[in-house]
Amino acid sequence: MYKLIIGIRSKLLVLLTHHLALPVLKLIRKPLVFPYKCTQLQSFPEGTLGKDLIQLLNENKFELLTHYAKHDMKHILLDYPTTDKGEVSLQAFMLGNGHISFPVISTILFGIVTMPEHWPAFKNAYRRGKQAIPISNLDWFSIVTLPTELIKSTIFPPGKFDYTI
Repeated sequence: MYKLIIGIRSKLLVLLTHHLALPVLKLIRKPLVFPYKCTQLQSFPEGTLGKDLIQLLNENKFELLTHYAKHDMKHILLDYPTTDKGEVSLQAFMLGNGHISFPVISTILFGIVTMPEHWPAFKNAYRRGKQAIPISNLDWFSIVTLPTELIKSTIFPPGKFDYTI
């Protein structure tokens, strides 16, 4: 029964985020189109955000969504997996980092209501977001060529963080 509930919860989260929120946000926000193709990302040097992005997409059998690449890069840079828990944790981080939006709030509320077993992780993610440098002003399309670890060390200065993922 527990596995059935987890499966329904996961499908509902995908439905809400990918099939409802994404199309609506594309209409409202008019996000910039990601300027790279998969073949370009594949040719990036090992350890760069672009190379790590294409590896994440390939490992998870995801397509490169030109209006969603920035979100996938956040999963890489913030070290949250592309699981239900990871998705809500990423949004909790964003809230702690000062980003308040409908997708952030709705995803966190969904996680609070349906994933009580992960509340400590969501709390830690929120705290990490508060401690990290604000990431909303990153030039997401230009950092693709930089080493992933360099970007992470900029977001999370050494010695400043006391919350685990």
